[in-house]
Amino acid sequence: MTDPPIIDMSRRAEQRAMASEALTAEQFARLQKTLARVVPENGLYRKKFTDAGLLKETGSSVFARNRAELAKLPLTTKADLVGDGTSPFAANLTWPVDQYVRFHRTSGTHGHPMVVLDTAEDWQWWIEGWQFVLDVAEVTEIDRAVMAFSFGPFIGFWSAFDAAAARGALVIPTGAMTTLARLDLIQTASATVVFCTPSYALHMAEVAAQHGIAIGNSSVRKLIVAGEPGGSIPATRKKIESAWKADIVDHSGASEIGPWGFADKKGTGIYVNEISFLPELISIHDGQLIPFESVPLRSRTAGSSARDDGVRGDGVWDGLAELVLTTLGRDGSPVIRYRTGDLVRPVINDTDDERSQFLFLDGGVLGRTDDMMIIRGVNVFPTSVESILRELPEIVEYRMTATKSGEMDQLKIELEATGKIADAASQLLSTRLGLRVEVLQVADGELPRFEAKGKRFVDLRGEVS
Repeated sequence: MTDPPIIDMSRRAEQRAMASEALTAEQFARLQKTLARVVPENGLYRKKFTDAGLLKETGSSVFARNRAELAKLPLTTKADLVGDGTSPFAANLTWPVDQYVRFHRTSGTHGHPMVVLDTAEDWQWWIEGWQFVLDVAEVTEIDRAVMAFSFGPFIGFWSAFDAAAARGALVIPTGAMTTLARLDLIQTASATVVFCTPSYALHMAEVAAQHGIAIGNSSVRKLIVAGEPGGSIPATRKKIESAWKADIVDHSGASEIGPWGFADKKGTGIYVNEISFLPELISIHDGQLIPFESVPLRSRTAGSSARDDGVRGDGVWDGLAELVLTTLGRDGSPVIRYRTGDLVRPVINDTDDERSQFLFLDGGVLGRTDDMMIIRGVNVFPTSVESILRELPEIVEYRMTATKSGEMDQLKIELEATGKIADAASQLLSTRLGLRVEVLQVADGELPRFEAKGKRFVDLRGEVS
């Protein structure tokens, strides 16, 4: 029998519409509960807080009752979680390993894979967090959800699988199937929802076209995507929705953090699930905390697409920030003031018909803070390039490679296309970015295709040539 709180969409709608004062009170009440439970048992945070002098006076975890006190807690980085490398497990485990029931490993995109564990209680927290995503997708017990993903130790859509099942939907795994086999299963099972990465949604559409499969005439009505920014990039979103004749619902999360973000109904960005996460924002220039009162109202940017075409150097905040998150309820593997490395453009106090007071990230995750390139004085992010290239329907696939010549960043773009399009792509990039970028057209099939996260940005700037 489905757990009533899981299917109670009205309860989550009330949470999203909570007044800021009530929401803040709820968040810090949850944080106090987490700290009281975690700090005495969790070696990583007990040491971090002791080193910061936060446990000397009280001997307990009675602190962080508001944002000012929260800011006094030390930040957590990926390096903190990796620890000294003597254990494969993340260093933030609160309990002995035998109390955990879920084993997942990070993708290793920005380093070596790290094992992240969850207790049964924590896994339920994951499932409940996913319900905000499924609410937007309007998933019900009559839906048939295909997981277009090869399940392994990477978190992938494992939590989505259980979340959809908890909601009463028929969940269909595809394991190690080929793309063609998955497309056949989507059709024969009359799937209504597909879970995949944006890259794989594009690849499935490409394979369908090659084999004469009218994927746009299938029963699929929603594509729930995650793993990379594409779901909130307007041009990429349009390309996928046009091919599938289905709506995209974006989602953001990570193994070490949890399912922290869900899309707005218009698909213009990502909300932070502030019931399960306490967000902060820090400057990408100097690492200083950005006060929430500095974040603009969403009404000032309503209807616009996010821009990530540069940062101001005059000390005035330009709207870009790194997202910092604290988990509220994942006590077995908590992260407190975790620097996600995600570049975002935050706005608050949404005034549209969704009535959500949760922090909104215009355009979703714009990229990684360490992916920013400075090319002849122009700040460029990989998502900026993708949003431009996807406007050209002839482009099938692309890859960008960043190198360094002396102290200067250099960028080269390779692309596959249905016609000779390199000059047009170069001109469009020049117009939009204000600089010339080397664009090469390669033979069909030369560039890789992706089932999981797309790896279209190759950063060689740290290599010695």
